[in-house]
Amino acid sequence: EVQLQASGGGLVQAGGSLRLSCVASVFTFDDASIGWFRQAPGKEREGVSCINRSDGSTYYADSVKGRFTISSDNAKNTVYLQMSSLKPEDTAVYYCAAEGPDCRYSGSNSKLFASWGQGTQVTVSS
Repeated sequence: EVQLQASGGGLVQAGGSLRLSCVASVFTFDDASIGWFRQAPGKEREGVSCINRSDGSTYYADSVKGRFTISSDNAKNTVYLQMSSLKPEDTAVYYCAAEGPDCRYSGSNSKLFASWGQGTQVTVSS
C-alpha cells in the first residue's frame, strides 16, 4: 500500500491561490493514477481532479475546470494541485488518493482508489 502525505492547505481570501502537494512513499507501476478529492462539512466526498502518471491524462470536476491544475513530478513521487481563483465553496478538507483507475473514465470515483492520505484543510474566506 502506498503511503501518502498531503500538504499545502490553509486560509486564503476568495480569488486567491494555493498549491497542494501529495507525496507518496513509493510508486509502483500499479499506482497508475492519483486523485484529489474534497469533503466539506455535511457533504459527500467529491472527486476534484485526477492524473494518470503514465501519460499525464487528467480529469477535472466541472466545478473546478479552468481554475485548478493537476500535475505530477514522477521523479519526486509528488502530485500537485494548483488552485486559483478560489471561491468560498471550495472550502473543504482535501485528500489525495492513489492506486486508482484510469482518470479519463473513473477519476471521480473515490471507491476505486486504494490508498488515501490524511487530508489538508482549505478554507476560502469571502
